[in-house]
This record gives sequence, C-alpha cells and structure tokens, in this order.
Amino acid sequence: MAYQPIEDYSMIGDMYTVALVGINGSIDWLCIPHFDSPSVFAAILDDKKGGKFRITPTDNNVTYKQFYWPETNVLMTRFLSPHGAAELTDFMPIGSVGPDGKHNHQLIRRVTAVRGTIEFLMECRPAFDYARAEHETKIEEGGVTFTNENLTLGLTAHTPLQASENGVTSRFSLHEGETAVFVLREVLPGTGCGVCVFEEEAEVMFRNTVDYWRKWLSRCRYMGRWREIVHRSALALKLLTFEPTGAIVAAPTTSLPEGIGGGRNWDYRYTWIRDSAFTIYAFMRLGFTDEAGRFMNFLTGICSECSASDSPLQIMYGIDGRTALTEEQLDHLNGYMGSKPVRIGNAAHRQLQLDIYGELLDASYLFNKHGTPISYDIWLSLSRLVDWVCDNWRRKDAGIWEVRSGEQHFVYSKLMCWVALDRGIRLANKRSFPADRSRWIKERDTIYKEIMEKGWSDSRQSFVQSYGSDVLDASNLLMPLVFYLSPTDPRMLKTLESVLMPPEKGGLVSNNLVYRYNVHETPDGLSGDEGTFNICTFWLVEALTRAGRFNSQLLDEARLMFERMLGFANHVGLYAEETGHTGEALGNFPQAFTHLALISAAFNLDRALGSGS
Repeated sequence: MAYQPIEDYSMIGDMYTVALVGINGSIDWLCIPHFDSPSVFAAILDDKKGGKFRITPTDNNVTYKQFYWPETNVLMTRFLSPHGAAELTDFMPIGSVGPDGKHNHQLIRRVTAVRGTIEFLMECRPAFDYARAEHETKIEEGGVTFTNENLTLGLTAHTPLQASENGVTSRFSLHEGETAVFVLREVLPGTGCGVCVFEEEAEVMFRNTVDYWRKWLSRCRYMGRWREIVHRSALALKLLTFEPTGAIVAAPTTSLPEGIGGGRNWDYRYTWIRDSAFTIYAFMRLGFTDEAGRFMNFLTGICSECSASDSPLQIMYGIDGRTALTEEQLDHLNGYMGSKPVRIGNAAHRQLQLDIYGELLDASYLFNKHGTPISYDIWLSLSRLVDWVCDNWRRKDAGIWEVRSGEQHFVYSKLMCWVALDRGIRLANKRSFPADRSRWIKERDTIYKEIMEKGWSDSRQSFVQSYGSDVLDASNLLMPLVFYLSPTDPRMLKTLESVLMPPEKGGLVSNNLVYRYNVHETPDGLSGDEGTFNICTFWLVEALTRAGRFNSQLLDEARLMFERMLGFANHVGLYAEETGHTGEALGNFPQAFTHLALISAAFNLDRALGSGS
C-alpha cells in the first residue's frame, strides 16, 4: 500500500517543527526549519514525488509496533520478523544550538538489533520546497549533503551510502546488540554533512531528551481517571507550540483530506484566534502556566498591533504573527490517496468571523482570573475590540466553520459576540477598569434576546445554525460551556435531544460520534463529504456532563460517549480532525483543537463524577 492510513502516523518534534513517522518506519512529512516552512519530505501528499526518509527491514514478513517512550515525545518503532527483532528510536533533541548560535534542527534515528540478525534498507530522498525545487546530492566522508539555494541538509551515517533518485540508500545488516545511528540536520552551505554521531553520544542525546519531556510533564496537575490520554494530549500540544513566540499551530500538516478524494483540503499550519480560549483553559487547568502565559503574550501582541479597521483581527495568523497567508494550489502534487487539491496558505484568513472576539476576550478573562492580571495597556486594546463588537455584531459573517457559500447570521457567531461583551464587562468590573459599561450591557442583553428569538427553531425544538434556518449545528453545544445558558435550561435540553438523534432522523450523532452539521442540508460552498468532527464529540460530552450534574442518566451518557471516543485515538493516542465512517482518521493530523477539547472534557467529567465513581 503506497499510502499509510493517516492514523498510522506518530509525531516527533523540537517545538520548531515536527516530523510524522509512519508505523512502517518512514518519515513522510517534515518541514524545515519551521512548521510552516516548505516541506522536505511530503510522501504523505504524493508517494512518488513528495520525498521520504525510511528505515525498515528488507524482509517482507515484518510486524510493526509503535509506541512513545513513557511520558515523552520520543518514539519507538519495533520490527518483528522470523529472523529477529529490531527497535528504531526517533526523536528531535530540545535546545540544540548550531555553530551559528541559532537553533540547530536535528533528527536522530537510532536502529538496534534486539534479537537475531536483520538486514535493513535506509532510503533518504528529500524533495525540497514541496517537491518544486531541484537539489544537489553530494556523498562525502561520513555522510551526504542535500543542497538547494535556500536550504542545506546533512545526513551522517556509519553505513555505506549509494546515490539513488535524488537521494541516497543504504543496505546494511545488524547482528544482535549492534546499533546504527543516522542524523539528519540543517547545516550551513559548504560546511559538509556534520560530525557523525556514535552510539554512546546518541544514548546521551536520547536520555537528555527523555529527561526534558519527563520534567516538563511532571508539572501537570491532572490526576484524574484518564491520566494517560490527558498526558498524551498535553505532550502533543507542547510539540505543536512554536518556541520563539508561544503560538500553537492548529495542526502540523496541510491538505490531509476531510474526505478521501474530495476537495476539503486545507493548510492548518497557522494559529487560530479561535483556539485561544481553549488553549489558555487547557494549559491553566493542567498547571502549565508558562505555556498559557506565552500564548497569551502572543495574542496580546497581535491585539496591540491591530487597528480599528473594518475587521481589526484576522481569524488566524502565522506562527510568527505575520498576516499574509496567501493561498495557492500545488497542482504538481497528487494529494493524499489522490485527494486534490494540495493547498498551502489559507484564504480563510480574509474572512469575517465574528466569533473570534468572544474567544479572545474569554481567553483574556480566564488568564486574568487564573494566571497573571492583565495590564492597563492590554486592557486598552481589548476595550477597543469590545467597542468594535458593539458596532459590528449585527453583521453577517462566514461562521466558525469558514463556509465558502456566502455570509449568514450564524447563531454561534452571535453567541460569541455576547461572550465578548460579557467577558469585557466582567473584566472591567473585576479590575475596575474604565469602560463604557452602560453601552456594553445594553448591547450584550440585546444579543441575548435576539439569539433567543431568531436562533431558536420551534419546529426543530433546537437552536439552529443561522437565523431563519432549521439546520442543526454542533457549535451551539458551547452555549452552557460559555455560561450563556444553564446546562439544564429546557431549550438546552431540547437542543441536546435534537443533536443526539441520528443523521437520518435530523440529528448529528452517529455511533456516538458527532457531525458539525449535515453537509447535505447545509450548502457550504464545498464539494464532497466529510467525517464526524472529533472536537464536536468532546463538546457534546462536556454539555452532557454539565447537565448531568443534575441528572445521573445524562452523566452516565457523557462518560460512555467519552470513553467510546477514546477508542478512536490512534495507536499512540493521537487524533486527527475527523473520524470517517469506518473509524479511519481524516483531516489534518494531529489536531490541536481535538486534544484541547479532550482535556477540557476529561477535566470536567472527572470532576462531575467525583472520587467514588
């Protein structure tokens, strides 16, 4: 099979970039030097042209097993064959500095024969700039360099290398107890491939990396029922953090399809304002106050630079804070399993999505409450945004799902405008900040009444996606989570009943998994089908949990749904954006938003169940 299932990948990284490692030992995705840099390996988007770095036994009768070294982001892949067993260790050292004083990106691959004698094939075939740029391959003493005009990579190895198809291969055998080490690193042009790393040095680097991750995770305060999966989600989120700025990418990949063969393929290697409140909440709940603070600094830096223009905030930014995220299609790439187009950049950054103001104000409110009190200068920036919401909340927008079928009065967008005003008022009162309180209160209450009048459907007995529609939308499950409604308000309970119905009966739940909306009822300007949205399933769990504090049956339903959802994580505990009809992972992978929602659901469900259940 040319393409690995998306769920067969794991992730390693150094908080500047990540590599996706298939269960077969192939690195099929890596961008250097940063998450959103052009790819070096992209076989996951085109198995012929994309480039890969694979280490695997030559025996065809091999069983693969893969797991993380406990409490770390160090990946172990085991190869089991009739001739013996071997172990491949993959990791990227943290805090490595090169000769120029900058962060030195290194990828360590250490393979050891555990039993018997095994013959291996190593193939390293980079394809620079999304397979658009030519490069020179030069074999030299101790390894090889791959050079194009923008980037030079060095691969060091103690095994013999042969040039092959714009890359190198190496066939070698290891007897029981023997080890081979391969190191791929960014090098300066003309300086060679770098110093070879021997087994002893690789062991030191391995232990240092293990120690880093274990010390980091030891700060986690979550001690509940689902500690292992919460810890894995926290480790994944940390890997998706861009160290220089504290920003978090939505996912480290681009164009992994929401439906095989369809066109719902997007670039998620940016940071969304929408994720902010969820990120701050998750990190604060787990005890990672430094990470929450750094992301908050990133967000407030953006706020201080925005103007009172038509829409002062973008919905997403580059991980360095840049605003230009021009979308283009890479027609030369075939896409994952033929799913075209492959896109880089994201045109949705130009959309008007009113909900982001609520999420930003909620993040600020949470950080002020549980973290560090915000400054007066930050308050000035935030208060200008609240004033802007007062002036603009009545507008149509593209909504949380970034539809490309035209703007609507989306209920979730109005809800989050209410949140923006409510949190602005709370912040002003909590800190005695100057504010136009009377106006903010008036507009907040007007929004509340309008949602109740226009966002509720008597025929569906549910809140709906947009004014005048009868379409359900899973984003409305956040109403009790943001304290707009009581979780036991009759309208909220009716909405839960409607959502819990199967799609063929007008609901959104199939096999305990939740669709964001019914794509056949909602023209969204996009072709193709999609899977259930993992974040929406966790939202439903949390909505049921909050209602279940007053109804044990709903609490039991929440726990059952949550634990079933845990079964859809892949073999190392990671989630993509969506789950397909047969349980396969769909969409960009791994998805930060999914892991954020998992943490929140686990925390609140554990608290609701108490110590005796």
